[in-house]
Amino acid sequence: MKQTRLAKQEVKYSYGPYNKSNDQEQWIRLTEGCPNQCEYCYEPKKIKLFEFPEIVRNKVKIMDMNLLCKETAIDIIKYLGTQRVNNKVVYYELTCGVDYRFLTQEIAHELKLNRFKKIRIAWDYEYKLQVKIKNAIKMLTKAGYKSEDIMIFMICNWKISFQECMKKLELCKYWNVKVADCYYNNQTSPNIIPGDWKSEEIKTFRRKVRFHNQLVNFKIDVRGMK
Repeated sequence: MKQTRLAKQEVKYSYGPYNKSNDQEQWIRLTEGCPNQCEYCYEPKKIKLFEFPEIVRNKVKIMDMNLLCKETAIDIIKYLGTQRVNNKVVYYELTCGVDYRFLTQEIAHELKLNRFKKIRIAWDYEYKLQVKIKNAIKMLTKAGYKSEDIMIFMICNWKISFQECMKKLELCKYWNVKVADCYYNNQTSPNIIPGDWKSEEIKTFRRKVRFHNQLVNFKIDVRGMK
């Protein structure tokens, strides 16, 4: 039976500025909005910039959906790099995938210089975008990131088929980058409802992504070590 795509929820991803912390980390949102208006995304189009919160932890996760699309992205990155907590530098992480359409070599260098870790790249659309994704990886490695420290985000259970995502995964093996399989409508395992993919395709892809990441991390196939 043909799978029916899930209805898009009438919700937003971003709800204004955000600033929370625990004993270990701080989570902030500095901007809102994205011009792309992708079919699967709920981020509003209107661009908003918020005041910088006080940085109170040495590990900060930035929740902005598309920081790089803002004209002041480099200024924001540089400012964050100047912050210190208890006279120690701060390390940052973009929780969302970098939009290759806005990544430049200058931005890549500033991300590295200002201690942004665990860089992700969003590859939500077709396999044919492989050259642009590869160029984004090249910018990041030229800036000093190791390929194994880069992760590719892929939207799964959506209109990009299981077969096409498998081809994308195969390329990531050659590029030696990790993969995060993200499921349409923000679903998480084990509660993923089949949409454009079949249930077995979802399970298979999740399994293959885990094995792929083990190979990137450990340089060996750990399936035979269980």
